[in-house]
Amino acid sequence: MITRRTFAATAGAALLGAPRLAHAAQARGLKDHARDHGLLYGCAASTFELNDPAFVRALKTEAAILVPEYEFKRKDMEPERGRLDFSAVDRLLAFAHGNGMAMRGHPLVWYAANPPWLEQAVLEERKEELLTGYIAAVLAHYRGRLHSIDVVNEALLAKSDRKDGLRENFWLKAFGPSYIDTAFHAARAADPDCLLVYNDWGCEAAAPENDRMRAITLDLLEGALARKVPIGAYGMQGHLAAFGPPLDQKKLRGFLESLKALGLRVLITEHDVYDTGDSLDVTIRDRAVADASARFMDVVLDRGMASTVLTWGLSDKFIDPPGWRERLAGYMPRMLPLDSDFQRKPLWASLAASLDRA
Repeated sequence: MITRRTFAATAGAALLGAPRLAHAAQARGLKDHARDHGLLYGCAASTFELNDPAFVRALKTEAAILVPEYEFKRKDMEPERGRLDFSAVDRLLAFAHGNGMAMRGHPLVWYAANPPWLEQAVLEERKEELLTGYIAAVLAHYRGRLHSIDVVNEALLAKSDRKDGLRENFWLKAFGPSYIDTAFHAARAADPDCLLVYNDWGCEAAAPENDRMRAITLDLLEGALARKVPIGAYGMQGHLAAFGPPLDQKKLRGFLESLKALGLRVLITEHDVYDTGDSLDVTIRDRAVADASARFMDVVLDRGMASTVLTWGLSDKFIDPPGWRERLAGYMPRMLPLDSDFQRKPLWASLAASLDRA
């Protein structure tokens, strides 16, 4: 996952034929291209971004579903033990529902982005209530109001020394592999209707470690479903690299077909395309980003493989600046559909075309 904050990006980038608009409301958004084919398009957003009127206009035009980028994480939801703070998520939810958008939750259980007190408490007390109680409280508050929720996030690691591929973390140390089953059962008990998602990355690319990630992911999901764990969907994050190894569409298609055979839905939950590692030329980078996305989307949207596509943000304006070496070289990220002035880029056009081909 990437983090973001506001920064001043360089202006005047070439858009390779993508439409430049005075503001986004002048044309159909990505949500319209998706809706034409029974799909949902949306993005991650944060409360501070809602303070930017131009961003809000673009968001209303482009997105039909939102996911909180920061505010749903436990470090923000339960900064002090037993004190839950729903205010930020409630604000995003009110904005979403007030503008005809759905909203996802992300995530309930993760090894990262937890409050400082949690890990020590879990390892010392070994009380499942620290897992299930939080899930129950959050979903009681949002019951019936979420499109889907990432119950467990990134429980696997391709480089894990364990045969099952589970990532070493404090949940695993305290409760063993069953913490995943426990989390999903607690979520289903708290909300009988919400789509429950296992969310992860690393199954997109073609390297040997990605082959292993696909294998351990299928083993995890197949085993859980055999045990009647109520997982309804796999969330494929969809982080790509424009100048990395090319995507193997055959491997990706085979993985998605295996998920479909298990009866799982697929959601693309955090799509973006890293554009470091090659030219500083904006035209070259924008085309490489658009092409990488197209190769990915043409597989995941083929024959109804994925029903929902979210990008991990909408505008480059809110991406954290890269390292100092890149800044000195004049590099600023261009990973998302809109640039820092909320103008549509080749990635936007690529996504629109992929949705139209779905």
